[in-house]
Amino acid sequence: MTSIQAAPSADGVWTNLRLAPGASASDAPALDDAAIVVDQGQITYVGERRAMPPSPAGTPQHDGRDALVTPGLVDCHTHLVYGGQRASEFAMRLAGAGYEDIAKAGGGIVSSVRATRAASEDELYALARPRLQALLDEGVCAVEIKSGYGLALEYERKQLRVARRLGRELGVDVRTTFLGAHALPPEYAGRSGDYIALVCQQMLPALAAERLVDAVDVFCERIGFSLTETEAVFKAAQGLNLPVKLHAEQLSEMGGSKLAASYGALSCDHVEHLSAEGIAAMKASGTVAVLLPGAFYFLRDTQLPPIQALRDAGVPMAVATDHNPGTSPALSLLLMLNMASTLFRLTVPEALAGVTHHAARALGLQKTHGALAVGRPANFVLWALRDAAELVYWLGQRPACSIVRQGRLITPSGASQ
Repeated sequence: MTSIQAAPSADGVWTNLRLAPGASASDAPALDDAAIVVDQGQITYVGERRAMPPSPAGTPQHDGRDALVTPGLVDCHTHLVYGGQRASEFAMRLAGAGYEDIAKAGGGIVSSVRATRAASEDELYALARPRLQALLDEGVCAVEIKSGYGLALEYERKQLRVARRLGRELGVDVRTTFLGAHALPPEYAGRSGDYIALVCQQMLPALAAERLVDAVDVFCERIGFSLTETEAVFKAAQGLNLPVKLHAEQLSEMGGSKLAASYGALSCDHVEHLSAEGIAAMKASGTVAVLLPGAFYFLRDTQLPPIQALRDAGVPMAVATDHNPGTSPALSLLLMLNMASTLFRLTVPEALAGVTHHAARALGLQKTHGALAVGRPANFVLWALRDAAELVYWLGQRPACSIVRQGRLITPSGASQ
């Protein structure tokens, strides 16, 4: 793939376009014969071609070739930076091994922590770059990357530094999330209170001071951290003016979503066991429900998120890959669109909003990403498709596309145009 530095500018007038439904606003209809004007990497016009203001002589002209246009996609929940992989324990589960069997064999999150700690920053970067590239090739223009496989200051720092580097070198907006409260590290076995104190008093302040943290997350669950421990982390984040989010209600109803909403959380993620009380709290706070069908599928879960209740309450629903080595080794956001529709029964408009408008909101990027609007950075995708439903419909086919990311025209690696 052409590097972002070497990629040609997308400045100029783009015509012969069809805007997908919801491209310019969540309720915007489809628009044929549309135009987009980009100047110095910013959108200065989007709408009907016939209403486009005249351009100065010599303005570059781009023929969209009747492409379907969407905003750049947003993957709002990933764990892309880690060492090793866990295919062997996946095989063990398929052969009938239980959680304890895998743990005794050195598997589980401990194995990812061990491999991440052992890897250098350059090694972690080399592992994560192709994972991120796979997402970018499908039109992703903003992505969240969490820490949480270091579980000690020096290793969490290493993950977050790699995430920042990925954003710089691949020319994509990366939002970093500190997930130090992901699991209890082996050296703190039986001392979760001491570990949370370390997270709040040393790790988070240090990483925030180094400008490595955009948001703070916690795994609030019976096998993770309690409500009391979660709130301690939220208070520490609040004291540093950092927004929070939460791995909430994945395995049981812990009341985490209500707590997160009380702190104005950007999102609550997974939410298979989300209660009516939690939904009401999220609605009141504007918190996004992030659906993660890859983990649901990979774990062969049967507890569906309360989609209709979320829909009825008007809680925005985002969709993300949750790429991680243990429970969702997914590297296709388009596949997640199909899974969110087939497994969770999202409609096509809901699914597309889930990786644009609502996903951007889940990262606090709603003013710059997720929609095509004047004054926003030029992040959009031109698809060789007739119908927006095809983005949700196809399984295993990467539609031909051209990507404008950060005002640069990108051709995906391996794309057949």
